[in-house]
Amino acid sequence: MNKLLFTSICKPIGPRYGDSPSVGYELLHGQVTTAQGLFSPRAVHLQYGLEFIAANLDTPTTVLNYPSKRQLIRELAKGYEFVGLSFVLSTYHRMKEVVALIREHSPRSKIILGGYGTVIEDELLQPYGDFICREEGVGFMKKLLGEPPRDGPFRHPVVVSTLRVFSVPVTKTGLVFAGLGCPAGCDFCCTSHFFKRRHIRLLERGRDILQTIEKYQDIEEGMKITILDEDFLLNKRRAREFGEAVHESGRTLSIFCFASVRALSQYTVEELVLMGIDGLWIGVEGRRSGYLKQSGTDIATLFAELRSAGIITLASMIVGFDYQTPEIIREELDYLLAQKPTLAQFLIYGPTPGTPFYDRIISEGRLRPDFARDRLQYFKHCTGFDAMVTHPTLSSDELRRQQRLCFKEDFERLGPSLVRSLECALNGHQRWRHSTDPRLRKKAAVFLQDFVKGLPVLPVAALLGPSREARRIARHLLRRGIREVSVPWVRTAVKTVLAFPAALWTALSLKLQIFQHPPLRRTNYTGDGLRAMCGQLVSGHTTSRLEICLESVKDRDLHTSLRMLTFKGTLDRSTLKQAVKRLKKSALHNLEDFVVDLRNLEATNHKSFLKLIRVINTGKRRLCVFVSEYRMERLRKRARALKHSIDFFISEESFLAKAPSWGM
Repeated sequence: MNKLLFTSICKPIGPRYGDSPSVGYELLHGQVTTAQGLFSPRAVHLQYGLEFIAANLDTPTTVLNYPSKRQLIRELAKGYEFVGLSFVLSTYHRMKEVVALIREHSPRSKIILGGYGTVIEDELLQPYGDFICREEGVGFMKKLLGEPPRDGPFRHPVVVSTLRVFSVPVTKTGLVFAGLGCPAGCDFCCTSHFFKRRHIRLLERGRDILQTIEKYQDIEEGMKITILDEDFLLNKRRAREFGEAVHESGRTLSIFCFASVRALSQYTVEELVLMGIDGLWIGVEGRRSGYLKQSGTDIATLFAELRSAGIITLASMIVGFDYQTPEIIREELDYLLAQKPTLAQFLIYGPTPGTPFYDRIISEGRLRPDFARDRLQYFKHCTGFDAMVTHPTLSSDELRRQQRLCFKEDFERLGPSLVRSLECALNGHQRWRHSTDPRLRKKAAVFLQDFVKGLPVLPVAALLGPSREARRIARHLLRRGIREVSVPWVRTAVKTVLAFPAALWTALSLKLQIFQHPPLRRTNYTGDGLRAMCGQLVSGHTTSRLEICLESVKDRDLHTSLRMLTFKGTLDRSTLKQAVKRLKKSALHNLEDFVVDLRNLEATNHKSFLKLIRVINTGKRRLCVFVSEYRMERLRKRARALKHSIDFFISEESFLAKAPSWGM
């Protein structure tokens, strides 16, 4: 029997299939650009938490993102001891459907429930799961599976999201999981209170974050990056270290991250751009909401500076605070739109179990009566797109109307977010292209590349924009681009001609609701490849033996802990063949957090020794190998036979002396 399967809920999902508004496969299209129709950028929201947990287990694991029921049944037929299922409050009813499938088609499987949906009380979860995870997932699963505790840094999976504009893939984004939870503790925030207002670092230091980003850059140079951390810039020490590491690497990055006004007030826009940050999600919420994270630089000043520097902004605003009336909502909306955010999210103030706001609403008896009577309907509508609370002055219908008005006004007054992002890119190019800092000039070139790549959107927006003002903005930006930058006109003209039918096809497919479901994403994780390598290999021709074992190299002063794959014994043709086969099967190319010790390895010939190193180094950015002094001399003579990404050492002391350059 296979050991472990992780899965999301099954498709199809969405309002058309009985779900609440905003429930679907996409965060941007579902909750941010939901009113922008054909201009809405599209990207599937992957269950990256499942991917991260699977990558850090010793147990081989399969992860399914959005299987159909038929696909899930086919997978369950392979036999799994454990099946983990991730869900949120609004998909509680979908979770029950998946559990029913598991129990019908794999009755011996133990079911693990996880995700933010587990804030629901035990009596409503226990009938559907044998285990419930309400903590950091890697540690929970290791204990459940009987695996040894994590020794060393987390292993980071490669998870890439594709952004589509007018149904055409335009950019790939690598997801970097830097932390969980947030100490700010806003009264409505489920993610902050789920982890008891603690911040759990998944990538401990700034250098760890850069090393993870470099994995994506090795796949595709210039790949966009999203750092998933509730308030990434709040820890100034880690952020500064990250900035220094970026500077030392010489890389020009493009990073989107989450940050509060309070955190951003610690930096200049030059510092942000030099780190590679050119996109920020900022919680504006409400002007009178009084959250600690809003303290610091004036919002108008901050947004103007970010926009002029080429940094796009996603501003979130809450509708339904107790103090709000229709007039106050209009006032706060006008203020937010005056800052010209690139994107905007408007969610209705809603109580989620486990948050102070929920506790207050329950104690005051203000949960909407129909939801108080029917918990399942309450869960289903916990989306931010329905009024859950009896408001002092506004009816539920009025709150929903005000929310729709906010999305509509944002789109019609500021135009498509795609156009706004192009304006930011042109601003960034103009501001930094003559900088005395060569790093900023390189970033200006990236901004220009992004503007030119997106230029075909502007004629479409100039003709099909949602309002006269939106169309004027697009025409003005198009004229400005023609005037201020050099454009490859033939290629751009061809893309522009193709953009119109692509846009019209997108509009048609949205209207008919066809091709709106993502294909199944299935990922196999082989478990701990290093542990899988361990064992004894016996030569088929002689009595020679090759032993492979897992040890560790540590240094208290440097707080380092790296796993060491040690080879001892004799390497001949037979044991080399077995070792190569085991190396390929264990998928070491996915791992970076280990070093190799060959000091006690006797090779019958030097070519076999070199081949072993080459196979271990396959797919690596960098590899550290400990060798004997004799081998070191031989390797110096054959330096050209190996990649420059391999460093050789004869002792732990010499390695630890170079540890900073290894990100230790």
